[in-house]
Amino acid sequence: MQVLIVEDDTVLRSTLERTFSRRGMAVRVESDGRAALAGWAAAPPDVVVLDLSLPGMDGMEVLAAARRRGLGTPVLLLTARGTVGDRVAGLNAGADDYLPKPFDLDELEARVRALTRRRAAPGSGEPVVDAGVATVGALRHDKRDGAIYHRDQPMELTPRELALLQALMAQPGHAVAKERLFELVFPGEADVQYEAIEVVVYRLRKKLADTGTTLMTLRGLGYLLKAAP
Repeated sequence: MQVLIVEDDTVLRSTLERTFSRRGMAVRVESDGRAALAGWAAAPPDVVVLDLSLPGMDGMEVLAAARRRGLGTPVLLLTARGTVGDRVAGLNAGADDYLPKPFDLDELEARVRALTRRRAAPGSGEPVVDAGVATVGALRHDKRDGAIYHRDQPMELTPRELALLQALMAQPGHAVAKERLFELVFPGEADVQYEAIEVVVYRLRKKLADTGTTLMTLRGLGYLLKAAP
């Protein structure tokens, strides 16, 4: 596995390089946004671990420029920014996952390996993710217009149902924590009860009934979107 780590903090960058190398990964590192984009385009890695705060170009600019160039490498954002808006902006810009600082190195490695597994070939029965489109079974999320299609027909979803399904399709084949879904579906709504996410899940599950995909509840883990075999 080849990993490009883009991080301007010298200590953290060295720690990640040393840790990933010891765990059998081929690691390249960059500290500057423009240099990272150039290196990414010249020799695309299997995964990019991208910090948001960078000199030259910040991480969001690097990500957006890479996606415009058609670079479909899975990207995991590292961010010290705590707001839900920043996380959502990153996912909407084409990131595949994010991890807030400080983080556990074992969790980072697990997420990086999960991103490589997620890149299955079309027709294999596994979810497919590329730079602009995420597909699970007969569902397709076009990240450019934000819509979700079932067999090329746009689905009629409420804004909260759409936000929930987008979040699940951003991590196909993997459980998404209930807490994270709540943040994405009800951003900044402090007066909303935590259990409200279950209502949105229930309504979305009904709309998915005839699509060949199942919204599964994994006790203690969260929710997972799975295509029928």
